[in-house]
Amino acid sequence: MMENSHHSISGETAFSFGNDANTTRHAPTRRKGNPKLIFMGTRRSGKSSIQKVIFEKYSPAETLYLEPTTKIETATMDSFMTFESLELPSTTLTGPLSAHDSLFATAGSLIWVLDMQDEYFASISLLIQTALHLLQHHPRINFEVFIHKTDGLSEEYKYDTFRDVRQRVTDELVDAGYGDRGIAFYQTSIFDHSVYEAMSKVVQKLVPQLPAMEALLNKLCSACRIQKAYLFDTVSKIYLATDASPTFLKDYEACADYVDVVVDVKQIYGWRAGQGKSGQGEEKEVDSGSVGESLITYDGSGNTYVYAREVNEYLSLICVMGQGSTADKRVLIDYNASILHEALVKMFKL
Repeated sequence: MMENSHHSISGETAFSFGNDANTTRHAPTRRKGNPKLIFMGTRRSGKSSIQKVIFEKYSPAETLYLEPTTKIETATMDSFMTFESLELPSTTLTGPLSAHDSLFATAGSLIWVLDMQDEYFASISLLIQTALHLLQHHPRINFEVFIHKTDGLSEEYKYDTFRDVRQRVTDELVDAGYGDRGIAFYQTSIFDHSVYEAMSKVVQKLVPQLPAMEALLNKLCSACRIQKAYLFDTVSKIYLATDASPTFLKDYEACADYVDVVVDVKQIYGWRAGQGKSGQGEEKEVDSGSVGESLITYDGSGNTYVYAREVNEYLSLICVMGQGSTADKRVLIDYNASILHEALVKMFKL
């Protein structure tokens, strides 16, 4: 009845945990251990706001009156993995970058935050200086650029500024002989989902299990005719993996908002967040019988809906179910989702 021979993903969960076969020597660095991120940028560029919103769950409005950073600020988010974040004050840029080599040596990514609404030529100059130092002394670190504070600006201005910044940086790196090294650029704002999407792509580069997670999601989407599937970190709203189908902003925003709903409902009904390392070894055993599931209609036609399933208290599978995957096929969907759930539990030893 469930057509396992054609639509089940069982027997297909033993995927390689390494990099893709097409990996080159300049592929994103996926280090073992906890993902470590460093935020840098000029004064008032928005570094603190991003860190507070993502890692400390501030609302965007609460960040408007933050004091300037005068020392290294750290943040740790205990989830299914422990994310470590450091923000270096802008005064760091007035001294030799080599003084911070011990920090760079252990980081997976450096995120340069550039204020789109301010004069940015000085920031570009310092960005290039920092990028060249890392390329010469720490070539394994991923360099990411957040072209920040895009809220309230016209689409034309955002596009022109983004293109200008990217072109200037790329030209300088080519002139310095590093044209083959990719630097990723993102348009971000803490007032919409763009900063979460950018952080998701940054963190994905540091997760060794990413190829395996993507393969699992591709199998699930194929077996159940799912329109789009995400694995969300429930605490941060960062998605750790998605399937290979195109990502549409509407789908992503619906899933991200649904994560908020799931967390709010849990808190109303007494859900308690994990205690991380301070929990004295008390780990809640997860089984498929205790994992929450929910459905919500996505559009007026009722043909598209969101399917949510917890993997554990930190990790959630959120899917946009489209044509051909109606709610009356829940048995097949639940069966395949449970297989993916079991594979993820084994993968991360949850």
